[in-house]
Amino acid sequence: MPLLQIQNLTKNFGGLCAVSDLSVTFEGRELMGLIGPNGAGKTTVFNMTSGFYQPSEGSITFNGQNTAGMKPHQVTSLGIARTFQNIRLWHDMTVLDNIRISQHHHLGYSFWDSVLRTRRYSQSEKRITSAAHEILEALDLRRYENELPRNLPYGLQRKVEIARALSVKPRLLLLDEPAAGLNSVDVADLIRLVRWIHKEFDIAIWMIEHQMTVVMSLCTWIKVVDFGSTIAEGTPEEIRNNPQVIKAYLGDENI
Repeated sequence: MPLLQIQNLTKNFGGLCAVSDLSVTFEGRELMGLIGPNGAGKTTVFNMTSGFYQPSEGSITFNGQNTAGMKPHQVTSLGIARTFQNIRLWHDMTVLDNIRISQHHHLGYSFWDSVLRTRRYSQSEKRITSAAHEILEALDLRRYENELPRNLPYGLQRKVEIARALSVKPRLLLLDEPAAGLNSVDVADLIRLVRWIHKEFDIAIWMIEHQMTVVMSLCTWIKVVDFGSTIAEGTPEEIRNNPQVIKAYLGDENI
């Protein structure tokens, strides 16, 4: 059974077709890329995969379960987590609490448990905090747990967002332009981090990225879309040498 199977996915917004007849299969723990120019429909694909949008046509099946009609939190509970091109952290909450709050679907206690500070509440809070500490430790972020994200360098904010996504223990991680806004040093660190996450957490990763250095360094399979339709797919070497892709998306200077 494929981990993720997307078949003939289409999304229309009124008279605009943002994604047309797109199909993708993750057999297990691949690290795949989705590239194309701005407006090609890439983030729309991720929004449908994570439950923010519902497809106009086609189907998305994750671990054998059709996600049609599911809300984002329900999709997350299946094992799909994501980050966003524009970092979405709670900047008035500490780094630790940003990680803790992602565990809301694992709370295990009621409103009255929290009001009365019952044993169930205490045990659940202890477990959630321990899990948050574990993921922060794994990504070398423990020293920043009491900092507000807005006070951290941009590269660290991106890392905190990735840590929050990993804290839900996904089987598939969606990274939407993780290198956006990063300098060259941070990009090199990101490449090492994603490679380490893929190996250490043993999960599938699907990445949207404009920086070809990142895509070509990490991905084993790349799909190229334009105006919502697939124009090429293959290994990094095949994409690198595809004349249509070179002309329309990469450019000789980026190869």
